[in-house]
Amino acid sequence: MTTPHIIVLGAGLGGTIAAYELREALKKKARITVISESDDYWFVPSNPWVAVRWREPEAIQVHLPPIFERLGIAFTSAGAKRVHPAEKRVELNDGAVIDYDYLVIATGPDHAYDEIPGFGPEGHTVSVCQTHHARQAADRFDDFVKNPRPIIIGAVQGASCYGPAYEFAMILDTELRRRKIRDKVPMTFVTAEPYVGHLGLDGVGDTKGLLESTMRDRHIKWITSARVTSVDQDVMHIEEVAEGGAVTKTHDLPFGFAMLLPAFRGVPAIFGLEGLVNPRGFVIVDKHQRNPSCPEVFALGVCVAIPPTGPTPVPVGVPKTGFMIESMATAITHNIAALIDGHAPTAEASWNAICLADFGDEGVAFIAQPQIPPRNVNWASQGKWVHVAKIGFEKYFLRKIRKGESEPFYEKLALELIGVHKLKQNA
Repeated sequence: MTTPHIIVLGAGLGGTIAAYELREALKKKARITVISESDDYWFVPSNPWVAVRWREPEAIQVHLPPIFERLGIAFTSAGAKRVHPAEKRVELNDGAVIDYDYLVIATGPDHAYDEIPGFGPEGHTVSVCQTHHARQAADRFDDFVKNPRPIIIGAVQGASCYGPAYEFAMILDTELRRRKIRDKVPMTFVTAEPYVGHLGLDGVGDTKGLLESTMRDRHIKWITSARVTSVDQDVMHIEEVAEGGAVTKTHDLPFGFAMLLPAFRGVPAIFGLEGLVNPRGFVIVDKHQRNPSCPEVFALGVCVAIPPTGPTPVPVGVPKTGFMIESMATAITHNIAALIDGHAPTAEASWNAICLADFGDEGVAFIAQPQIPPRNVNWASQGKWVHVAKIGFEKYFLRKIRKGESEPFYEKLALELIGVHKLKQNA
């Protein structure tokens, strides 16, 4: 009997921790290969800091080949050109083909900047979705502060990630105040969300009140249920949309610096594969993170198809946070281990959410268990302690990745955060 071969497609947060957990759980029961487009892991939550030079990209970089070699995991950074589920193989960009017994798709998303004319790093706005884009944003910000003008931050129609937009708006506010030029920079938050603090989750705790209050205190105006139609060199064109889809107001907002999070879609290697992905290219999975049409294929993270929490005037996607991604990786590990041992999969991911949103000098933390309401835990808190916690979280998680540690982390963090908050309340 040959040793089963597991391919993990992607080496971001989800793919890296999935590979670590699979290696730890299966020992020598399986061969594991990770396919990535880069030799390096980047700690994406720190990208907003990179964009204002509070971090250099190298500080949040982990070189993966020696770690995977030490763990006995094969690795290639050739990248996947196309997955062929019927043949159970992955075609690489360099022409090589790798067969698999089990495939774990953890590619993350493709960023759909091209869906809006003039949008994105190749257009007139910057991005913090990838570290190399955040580095470019830092260069643009260096030029901007020499000639301060209005700023627009937010998330466009179809986006499914909102926390970093709020973070970056507040971090910019903090940095501009430190430079003593905040008074020269009107700021507007533009978002597809139906209300401030929706976050793609219909709010968590009082995120609506917390974030509205924070933006009022920092003199940041906002436009919700917003659809960006196009972006020119210095002007963003926006429609406000009511229930039913009618446009109630249009805006031509001038700006000197703008960052809006894009909509996501599936990556080209899997896009359009009938039965595997939905029309947007996200992988269809059952409660065991397993594709119903291709039972040897599992998926986790941002590439997974999750329906929205409910109808909104402008399309709003559901975020896949680290807590959810980690629980998906653990469930997949247990289920592949069960299949290798001849048993049916039974493990289910918890799909909880935890977020530490840093605002430069304070922040907001929230926990949603489960992520989609109604919830057993629906908690949010604000304070300077969140800024400190985010810095500690960055250091801890990078150390975990560098050591190749597979122990789940987010659930422990959630319990500690709630415990700390209760201690503060009772003090």
